Order: sequence, then C-alpha cells, then structure tokens
Amino acid sequence: IFEKFNLRCIMEFTEFNQAQMQLLEMMSFVRTPESLADLNKVISDYFAQQAQEEINRLWATGELNDEKVENFRHLHERTPYK
Repeated sequence: IFEKFNLRCIMEFTEFNQAQMQLLEMMSFVRTPESLADLNKVISDYFAQQAQEEINRLWATGELNDEKVENFRHLHERTPYK
C-alpha cells in the first residue's frame, strides 16, 4: 500500500510519458538487486546499440570519417571558469 501511495503522490506532481509509465509499471517485477542489475544491463545494451547504429549511419553518409575522429582526439572543450 505504501508503494502505491508513493507512486500516486509522484504522479500528482509529475506527468509521465507512455514509455516512462510502462517502465515504472515494469519496475514492480524487480524484486532483487540481481534483477535490477540485469535490467540495467539490458537498458544499457539497448542504448549502446542505438548509439552504434547512429555512428554507423554517420559513417556511411560521410558525416563522420577518419579525419573528424582524429580531430576529436585533439578537441579540448572545457567550461571556462571565472
């Protein structure tokens, strides 16, 4: 009951999109630290795959190439501090 109350309180103040709601509902099945670690791995793997596919797309279209990758190695963009 306490968990449902907390969820209702959160939902009163936050508007979740469909994906967030589905993940929140699925979290009720995560009952052990091992399950949470497995879920984290699956989600991390998914986003790593998405990033790799985008890199492959950029490479295939020529938006990314060896020269640009080499320029990244020498890029030093830091927040200026006063």
